[in-house]
Amino acid sequence: MAQFNAKTKAKTTLNHEGAKAFVLTPELELYTLVVTSMFSDKFYESKDDRVARLRKLITKVEPEFVAKLAVYAREKMYLRSIPLVLAVELAKVHNGDRLVSTLVTRIIQRVDELTEILAYYKKANGLDNIKKESHQLYKGIANAFLKFDEYQFAKYDRDGEIKLRDVLFKTHPKPDSPEKTALFKKIVDGTLETPYTWETEVSAKGNTAEVWQSLIASDRLPYMATLRNLRNILDSGVDIHDVGIVAETISDTYQVRKSRQMPFRFLSAYRELKENSSPHTSVMLDAIETAVKKSAENIKGFGYDTTVAIACDVSGSMQTTISPKSKVMNYDIGLLLGMLLQFRCKSVVTGMFGTDFKIVNLPKSSILQNVDELHNREGEVGYSTNGHLVLRELEQKGVKADKVMIFTDCQMWNSDEDSRDSMHTAWSSYKKFHPTAKLYLFDLSGYGDTPVSLMGGNVYLIAGWSDKVFDVLTAYDEGSTAVEHIQEIVI
Repeated sequence: MAQFNAKTKAKTTLNHEGAKAFVLTPELELYTLVVTSMFSDKFYESKDDRVARLRKLITKVEPEFVAKLAVYAREKMYLRSIPLVLAVELAKVHNGDRLVSTLVTRIIQRVDELTEILAYYKKANGLDNIKKESHQLYKGIANAFLKFDEYQFAKYDRDGEIKLRDVLFKTHPKPDSPEKTALFKKIVDGTLETPYTWETEVSAKGNTAEVWQSLIASDRLPYMATLRNLRNILDSGVDIHDVGIVAETISDTYQVRKSRQMPFRFLSAYRELKENSSPHTSVMLDAIETAVKKSAENIKGFGYDTTVAIACDVSGSMQTTISPKSKVMNYDIGLLLGMLLQFRCKSVVTGMFGTDFKIVNLPKSSILQNVDELHNREGEVGYSTNGHLVLRELEQKGVKADKVMIFTDCQMWNSDEDSRDSMHTAWSSYKKFHPTAKLYLFDLSGYGDTPVSLMGGNVYLIAGWSDKVFDVLTAYDEGSTAVEHIQEIVI
């Protein structure tokens, strides 16, 4: 009898291309959806559809997992909007304890998130017609007010649909000192002192060398603002002395780690400067390249005794921008993460795939330059998603890769109508060729399925756009899982 000990079969479905795929657990699906979202449309799925799927998934998992995932997204993956969405949606279905209030206070780490979370709460519920408001959500927002000083409040006191004073009136934060009482009154009265920021200085005085030199000397130009304004700084005509200071700041190990920038921010800055006419441009490009290498120093990597194969998906569905305001495409994320990993590996084969798979070995010394090299060559492999050809090529060439890393949206299909080959069958074949090999699928879009079963066979799913995805890779190698890695977070 096998009534209680029957072998569990992986559940199958059809992906967005109509090919066979494997269903994820609700926890894994929610994880992949959250860490690949910038609250924007995807190639196969609209923003509204993603939110609807998120709401449904929240009801299928434990509330504590939702809270820990929100913290993981905010503190490890450096996402801002989606953790707020998770908190609001969790508040709609969970009450009776302090989980929501504790979560909200923790994930609000900038003043503008006070207004953002209330704005989404209004959008998600219809604030004027809520039958039962979430007092725990309000309490969490109120407690978060105590985190900030006047400079921070003034910096983000903007004229949006919901203003800081609106949030103050709605959540009633309790001042913990006379100074806070006076500060809250300033918010209500609109008398916060105008802050000294790069925005206020440039707005008032223009994009001039004198303005940027003053900002640089003030030591109050944030890292991200510096990175985003490198072109403005160079175009203003600042002297080589200040260029040197900015370059040192951008490439400083401590500053890089403290800034918690997603890797694609460095890529955006790099591309923004490539065609700049300033004679100091090359200094800045070198600084950005150094910075992204510093950001990769904590990636575990692998030595000469471990052969790694890296394949990046450059198919048509990967050629959408990650957000409406960004020029970075999904396949750029895959290329960049792939090059970060290549930088940390000693024995590595690298390539890209679409209709075909092509090995493109590049020097490990230039991460961003390599990304652009691959970006400019994506048309060489076509625009289908024949991921199985990666494994077939490795097997045919006799490459025994101990770890096969695929950076993709996981929507794979075989464009050869006469062939039944797939990623799943190709992996089974490769496992016979190299039984100890491991396959890591880096999901960059979070559609909720995989082209290979995760049940047995050394197949692992990792998702997200931050270099922190490699922490999950380490967790797998140490015998944990992505879900268990998130569960370790203490709320």
